[in-house]
Amino acid sequence: MKKKIILAMIIIVLIIIGVLFAVSLRTNKNENSLERILNKGTFILGLDDSFPPMGFRNEDNEIVGFDIDVAKEVCNRLGVELVLQPISWTAKEQELNSYNIDCIWNGMSIDDDRKEKMSLSMPYLENKMSFVVKEDNTINSLSGLKGKKVGVQSGSTAEKILQESEILNELGEVVSYSENITAFMDLEINQIDSVFLDDVVANYYISTNDKLYRVLEEALQEEQYAIGFRKQDTELRDRVNEILTEMKKDGTLAEISTKWFGKDITIIEGN
Repeated sequence: MKKKIILAMIIIVLIIIGVLFAVSLRTNKNENSLERILNKGTFILGLDDSFPPMGFRNEDNEIVGFDIDVAKEVCNRLGVELVLQPISWTAKEQELNSYNIDCIWNGMSIDDDRKEKMSLSMPYLENKMSFVVKEDNTINSLSGLKGKKVGVQSGSTAEKILQESEILNELGEVVSYSENITAFMDLEINQIDSVFLDDVVANYYISTNDKLYRVLEEALQEEQYAIGFRKQDTELRDRVNEILTEMKKDGTLAEISTKWFGKDITIIEGN
């Protein structure tokens, strides 16, 4: 008898949980993406936390960067708490679609594949993809990379651009890294001859680390950065776009850009 009572109680609890879960699903279905963020009071930003100056860890192991400062102000104006969630860059779409994060905001380049898989914000920064070599290296042009070993971040648009470029067949080897910092470490000890990455990141890394590196003048491709949301999260995307426009208009975006880049390099129109 006792076992039957316990079993009945377990069944009742499971039924209650099922009902609550169904109600939750209906509620979430009726909520738009902006309402969901406002109701839960948090905005979870997914990032590669080793991508200076957009988002990275400082000497105190705090996540800082241009994108982080902008996101903090956006969340302040939304009235929600910013939560920073480091993720594997190769699994970023999966993290987003599993609702582990609310957006991907980390110097993410716009390309056709991401346009198809995500709902992208307006572009906010321009960038180009460049090769970095050590100052004393004899490589001065793209032709000088023939037979050389080049490092690139796995899952990045840099990797995709390199794989699709004509120069690929001229290279000796392409080495993939989980993040650019490790690639630079291998460049330092001559394990690779060059690192291919975002120009914005390359110049910041060189200037802040006093490295005797240089960026080749020839670049493979120019691009723009945007924030990635789930395909259906258009209300949240549109509200973030509105706030970014407000920040451009009132000078807040220029202040943040000047802090990290020495001048306002954002491309958002303040109207």
